[in-house]
Amino acid sequence: MIKYSLNCKDCNLEFDSWFASSLEFEKLKKKKLLCCHACDSLRIEKSLMMPSVINKKAIIKNKTNLNKFVNIKKTISEYQKFIKNNFEYVGENFAYEARSIHYKDKKNTKGIYGRASKKDINELNEEGIETQLIPWINDKEN
Repeated sequence: MIKYSLNCKDCNLEFDSWFASSLEFEKLKKKKLLCCHACDSLRIEKSLMMPSVINKKAIIKNKTNLNKFVNIKKTISEYQKFIKNNFEYVGENFAYEARSIHYKDKKNTKGIYGRASKKDINELNEEGIETQLIPWINDKEN
């Protein structure tokens, strides 16, 4: 497959299109099957395109970004392991359980974690119940 920048000679519209090969472009043009989608002109020409060149800087940058991603994912996984080992999972009842601990002076109970909507988190924080959002990666995800 090859991508060409095309130019309509009548309305000067520039657009891109993919072709199986340069010969395919020529065949379609000769059969008058290429037309401008703005003015229906058949006067379509290829214009110069910059080739896609792979350079070492781009490769190094991609490897650096991948390494950063791997390190961040590792850190999040370590936090998750700590949380699972030291806190009680309350599932979807997080907001209710957090209020129960806060208002019933159950301060000596084990910390909790679970699921809550953004609205619930905002309401808890407004009530003075300290909560934190933590990114969570499911064990079976990439």
